[in-house]
Amino acid sequence: MEINKRRWLMDIIMLPIGLLTFFPFYLIIVNTFKTQAETARNPISWPKTFYLDNYSYVFREVPLLHAMMNTTVITAISVGTMVIFGAMAAYPIVFNPGKTNKLIMTYLMAGFLIPFQTTLIPLFELMTDFRLIDRLYGLVLVYSGGSVFVFFLMMGYMKTIPKELPEAAIIDGCGTSGIFWKIIFPLLKPITVTAIIYQTMWIWNDFLAPMLFLNSSNNMTLILQVYRAKGEFSVNWPLFMTLTVIVLIPIFIFFILMQKQIVKGIVGGAVKG
Repeated sequence: MEINKRRWLMDIIMLPIGLLTFFPFYLIIVNTFKTQAETARNPISWPKTFYLDNYSYVFREVPLLHAMMNTTVITAISVGTMVIFGAMAAYPIVFNPGKTNKLIMTYLMAGFLIPFQTTLIPLFELMTDFRLIDRLYGLVLVYSGGSVFVFFLMMGYMKTIPKELPEAAIIDGCGTSGIFWKIIFPLLKPITVTAIIYQTMWIWNDFLAPMLFLNSSNNMTLILQVYRAKGEFSVNWPLFMTLTVIVLIPIFIFFILMQKQIVKGIVGGAVKG
């Protein structure tokens, strides 16, 4: 009975919190089915009739497929680079913790503590000098700096792997690269999936870096297309919200499908073997 009372109490507490959290999504979605005049009159109300011209206009006038392709390419290559370099950097520091490797770890930790915003001016100058502005691969290089975050995730998880595994592989004649790719890296699947989820959501929704380093319409990402929907002096809110919903749908589905892997990766990395 005591457990049931606690569950009922938690339900009573969490229900209004859940409704409050859902309200912004409701506000955005219902206004995609309204005209601008109806949204201005009452943005909270349910639409009198479902106005579908917002969606047809967005798909007709906005190059969403091209922007989605740009976003997908940038995200996939950047996340793949971060996972590989993060895992490769963590491997020697965990399984060969010498003074040099500890110094490298301290250096990476110091770099991780520096906010990205403080490096924007020198980074922009560097990108300009190397002619990487308005290049998709230039933006990939910028995002590759997120390897440091993946490095710390991988390092925490690798500490749960028994050191006897690589030692036994060395006795069997396996080289360093073979140990990493055939033994260690396959064991990193839970934390690798977690890193992929976090970094994918970050890059897919990022506005600052694309805004700074991409300027041509041909290279725009989905978030930049949403930004372009905002006028200088006025905003067509139904169209703006419609474009926002369309952009969020892929990453929302991705998160729902992968959320269980986040918990597995975090729990696995928190337990030391």
